[in-house]
Amino acid sequence: MTKPTLAAPSPDATPELLYLLHGDPSELASMLAELRAADVAEALHRLRQRTPKAAAPVLAALPFDLAVQVLDEPELDGRAELLAELARREPTTCIALIEAMSADQQADVFREWRGILPDAERARVLRGLSPDTQRGLELLLRYPPSSAGGIMTTEFVTVPPHWTVETTLQHVSQVGGAKETVYAIYVVDGQKRDEAGGLAAGEPVGRLVHVVSLRELLIADRTQQVADVGDRRVPITVRPHTDREDVARLISKYNLLAVPVVDADGLLVGIVTVDDVIDAIVAEQTEDVQKFGGMEALDVPYTEIGFWAMIKKRAGWLTALFLGEMLTATAMGHFEEEIARAVVLALFVPLIISSGGNSGSQATSLIIRALALGELRLRDWWWVARREIPSGLTLGAILGAVGATRILVWQAFGWYEYGAHYLLVALTVGLSLVGVVLFGSLTGSMLPFALRRLGFDPASASAPFVATLVDVTGLIIYFTVAATVLRGTLL
Repeated sequence: MTKPTLAAPSPDATPELLYLLHGDPSELASMLAELRAADVAEALHRLRQRTPKAAAPVLAALPFDLAVQVLDEPELDGRAELLAELARREPTTCIALIEAMSADQQADVFREWRGILPDAERARVLRGLSPDTQRGLELLLRYPPSSAGGIMTTEFVTVPPHWTVETTLQHVSQVGGAKETVYAIYVVDGQKRDEAGGLAAGEPVGRLVHVVSLRELLIADRTQQVADVGDRRVPITVRPHTDREDVARLISKYNLLAVPVVDADGLLVGIVTVDDVIDAIVAEQTEDVQKFGGMEALDVPYTEIGFWAMIKKRAGWLTALFLGEMLTATAMGHFEEEIARAVVLALFVPLIISSGGNSGSQATSLIIRALALGELRLRDWWWVARREIPSGLTLGAILGAVGATRILVWQAFGWYEYGAHYLLVALTVGLSLVGVVLFGSLTGSMLPFALRRLGFDPASASAPFVATLVDVTGLIIYFTVAATVLRGTLL
């Protein structure tokens, strides 16, 4: 009798059911028949969150091809930790899975292992890999993960210029299954091959002279040389140390599926695919968003970071911001005499400092994003300053008019008594708002440029940091204006 197939379990039950069935190959196969690789990856991720050491045996029990697909799924966070646990339990299985992964993913795993696995265990796994894979890893690990070289893959199809379209297509059908992408074929001059006739791994494969798409090959004359097919313009390329954000902008601008990475001599060393760029940019944007909140970027997902690690990431910046806010109290103490003589001024302190912080945060967010998208360069700081000065004056005038009107209306309807000099109080608030908003806008727009010039991430100019900086200066501006306008009356 044919054994009945298990019905697909509910999403909440899938992780535990996978763990319970991983020791029974027939039951596990029956359950997997109802699941896609993305479903299994999500289930493994949840299982690892609930029981960290339970996911590795499940991964080892999966059919090999499915396990490789699961490791490629974005739903599986923490694949390096999962493979590290597998390396301790079943090193042979771990080595086989890493061998089957794409080159860029292999490099990611070994980078993350530096903080997870001891050097001896990491070296043992590396020795178990094929010589070609070892050379490829050595190449990729030379470059920082934020560069094109750090996210590129060495698995692509190359052919010499004299090959015909027919020969090229036959070659693609033979080797395409082992490559990360075959949508573009790279024509290289003087490509290097090993003793077995294959391309040598871990080193430039030749000088890039042309890129032809698979579509162009399929519709071309089969007897035509591949170097003569398609667009004959110079290929769009990047260098290994090009920042990954610049690579992303290039891929977006020219609507590419991949961009070749060449060295200073024009030798092809790898390609960056659009999916690798997306993964990199998601990570980059996650870091920036976390920095916008006034904290260090998390190294792991929020659901996996430990309690003390979270405290460490947040406490430093929070303490720095707190110390900055203490300057506000110092400023208030400096103007204690003015506040004592005109208590009405204290009513508008929150209004003044919050307006300056809000305007500064707006400007900072706009400039950081424009820098990230390449819309602005360091040399544009003066253009931005000239733009923000009238913007700050206009925004400050709008808020100043609203603030002054509020005082006049409350006084006219008897909702609050601001005293005999209420007109001067309204003028003080209005002028102060113009100055504070102008200063906030100018400071918020210039700070990202200053940080970029000093080599820091502009995202460090987070909204809380700018607000704290503007709070102190806002008080100084407010009470300076008050001392000038109210001299001889309330002061």
